[in-house]
Amino acid sequence: MIDLTARNPSLDPDALTAELAPTPRYQGVRFATYHPNAQYPSQEEARVAMQAFLKGAQVRPGGFRLFRRAKPEGHGLYLDGGFGVGKTHLLASAWHEAPGRAALMSFQDLMYIIGALGMTRAVDAFRGHDLLLIDEFELDDPGNTHMANTFLGQLMPGGTSVIATSNTEPGALGQGRFNASDFQRQIQAIASRFETHRIDGPDYRQRGVRPEDVLTPAEFTAWESRQNHATLARLSHRDLSRHLLQVHPSRFSRLLEGVGAVAVTDLTPMPDQNVALRFVHFIDKLYDLGLRAAFTGTNLSSLFSDTYRHGAYAKKYSRCLSRLSELLKEARQEL
Repeated sequence: MIDLTARNPSLDPDALTAELAPTPRYQGVRFATYHPNAQYPSQEEARVAMQAFLKGAQVRPGGFRLFRRAKPEGHGLYLDGGFGVGKTHLLASAWHEAPGRAALMSFQDLMYIIGALGMTRAVDAFRGHDLLLIDEFELDDPGNTHMANTFLGQLMPGGTSVIATSNTEPGALGQGRFNASDFQRQIQAIASRFETHRIDGPDYRQRGVRPEDVLTPAEFTAWESRQNHATLARLSHRDLSRHLLQVHPSRFSRLLEGVGAVAVTDLTPMPDQNVALRFVHFIDKLYDLGLRAAFTGTNLSSLFSDTYRHGAYAKKYSRCLSRLSELLKEARQEL
């Protein structure tokens, strides 16, 4: 069994940009495997817009070509929608089918790269890219938004185009309160480069799964018995939280190297937001890497305090709960 608490991986800052590609969960996705919900035409419209963007077709007044040489300035496409409507699937599909050099990362990964390399080195690291794909663009942190604005403002005039996604809170769906206007306002220096599209629809990860359904003791025992113990990492939520405070989030992927499944026992509410945000990023990495996972303890509805579930980082927590639900659904399917 793997002891995650015995690992404290180091990482050369330059290595942060080495493998910005779809994670194992999204290695096999393509535009052809995206199945839009027929009740929400905006899903198919988003796929068409992204494919047209990659081909350099006209997708906004005046038209543009993504890789044309006569006008090398980069352009942008922004997809806004709720959790679980396939935005990451579309981004990964774009990476697979992009004709030039592309890099795919989460917004948080981009922040870690800028923080580790510094703005100048980070911009230089991506100057040779034709396309950046940034998932979960966050507008709630003014500091991070300013850094992203500066980064893209320096990079895009040189010919790098960008496709970004962002989340709308589930409660805002169908009410016209989408983030496109916020996105345009927050990135004023580069807003004119972006065409915005919204994607409606329910969270597919919640279908048939209640967010509070952690595994029962009997289910957990049955799940654990089916895992390869040589690649299983089992630890309590308390031990995990303590260890994550000692490991920089940019190293979480390295922390999980060689792990096939993760079992976290005795989930408890997290009143400390620093602890909670580390846990959220850990779940993001675990999910993106396609690892099997099981959880016991408090139900998910009690995991995060209401004082910050509806605060500046509300979307992070909502996404985490959505992904935890899918991981639990996948765990039950193994039983």
